[in-house]
Amino acid sequence: MKIQSIPKRGRKGSVIYSETRHGNVARQFVPPQNARTDQQQEHRRNVRAVSARWSTLTQAQKSAWRTVAANKYFLNDEGKLVRRTCYTLFVSLNSRRADLGLPQFDEPPAQPAFSENPVKEVVATFTGGKFSLKARLTRPPEHLVLVCAAAPVRSGVRHVSHFPFLTLLPPPTDGWSDLTDPYVARYGVPKPDWAIWTRTCQHSDGWTDAPKVSRSRLPPTAT
Repeated sequence: MKIQSIPKRGRKGSVIYSETRHGNVARQFVPPQNARTDQQQEHRRNVRAVSARWSTLTQAQKSAWRTVAANKYFLNDEGKLVRRTCYTLFVSLNSRRADLGLPQFDEPPAQPAFSENPVKEVVATFTGGKFSLKARLTRPPEHLVLVCAAAPVRSGVRHVSHFPFLTLLPPPTDGWSDLTDPYVARYGVPKPDWAIWTRTCQHSDGWTDAPKVSRSRLPPTAT
């Protein structure tokens, strides 16, 4: 009987193989649930629209995207290096622009040289019984800054992987940008002694730099 080798990663039949910090892992494939939030559905519509628009480009425009994507790796939203084709680069940059309500590109924009992320830290507090979430900046932003935030978790949690987009970084006042309202609108007021994880990255013409993750633990009791 022919025996097939077990892959280190990827899906084989109904089993998914992966390499983790705990060693090789095999798990049963479970079809993902259909995302139903307004933000997720809007993103799906944007991806479909941008993907369809690729076929309307001229050969010269497609060649320009192919030149930019050749032999290059790009940081995805999780901070991992991935290789993109001209098509996936076009969809990635323009879908991100569409999600933000910004104009799209038919020809690839120049990749910017980002300076250090201006967000030094994100601080969550209870002051006078009132919750606040603010980002401390080292300098005024030179680019748009995307703020993504996970749902509040218990303070003992040491890793979070899902960071939905929350808002563009609001203009700072005295070096602080207030994120309280958009966070509460999405997740409500968190409990004392819970932790808030955020991720920020700079954005320019569809390009983003490496995301920066911050964790802020709320005090055990609201003061």
